[in-house]
Amino acid sequence: QVQLVESGGGLVQPGGSLKLSCAASGFRLGNYAIGWFRQAPGMEREGIACMPGTNVGEYYADSLKGRFTISRDNGKNTVYLQMNNLKPEDTAVYYCAADAGLFSGSYYCNTRNLNYWGQGTQVTVSA
Repeated sequence: QVQLVESGGGLVQPGGSLKLSCAASGFRLGNYAIGWFRQAPGMEREGIACMPGTNVGEYYADSLKGRFTISRDNGKNTVYLQMNNLKPEDTAVYYCAADAGLFSGSYYCNTRNLNYWGQGTQVTVSA
């Protein structure tokens, strides 16, 4: 059974950092495209950081460049999202997603192009 489980969310003060993890089971992440998405209350789910199966051609939402970094550890079958200098507007439920494919990172930052999803983890940035 294919499963993705996110962890690492929580409450953090503005300017702080968090590292989210997404553990995969039932398949090997190694050649899969992966993506991190987030959804704030009343807003659509948006792709924020995505990586194709080749690991070449990462994509980041313009508003996040320089603050967030996506990575993977194939040995641990886990994807990460390092988030630095967090702002209140980063408050949202964060989801990881994956699917087989070798298109560009930006292609996979579209919710329609990834079929395996985790359940989400809440990130709240507040003083």
